[in-house]
Amino acid sequence: MTTPTLPDSAIGARMAAGATAYPPVDEVLPHRGTMRLVDEIAACSDEAVTVLARVEREAWYADAQGAMPAWLGIELMAQAIAAHVGLIAMRAGGRARPGVLLGASRYEAYSPSFAAGTRLRIEAKELLKSEEGHGAYECTIADDDRCLAQAVVKVFQPTDFQAFIEGSFRS
Repeated sequence: MTTPTLPDSAIGARMAAGATAYPPVDEVLPHRGTMRLVDEIAACSDEAVTVLARVEREAWYADAQGAMPAWLGIELMAQAIAAHVGLIAMRAGGRARPGVLLGASRYEAYSPSFAAGTRLRIEAKELLKSEEGHGAYECTIADDDRCLAQAVVKVFQPTDFQAFIEGSFRS
């Protein structure tokens, strides 16, 4: 399988130009401790976000070589989406409602893991956003200009998260 290269994107260009500073990830994402995989928000627009993450050799997910299994790419993508939703809500003067990852289609990873020490760039571009809270994002994970993984990720932000969760357990 050939690893695709990524075209220059508006987000990538904005990063290279020294984009506006964004709030620390802890102010945007609800993830804490070892569950937060994203380190930094690099760029954000109304339709897209770029976040950065470093593969930590000693992390809970690390294999014998210190690499991150590629299947964790879905969680990296979900955290990028959460950052986008959170930043948009903050820009409007509020906070993001809790959301859930519904799934992904066509997740393709071009190697079984992401090497220790690699600085990953995760981009998420909004494809769909409904009034009911459904969304879909086209996501990529890259190391420089080399695409390491890609997928379309589907998410949902219920109006009443507690009722949604309670209903899920009763089904």
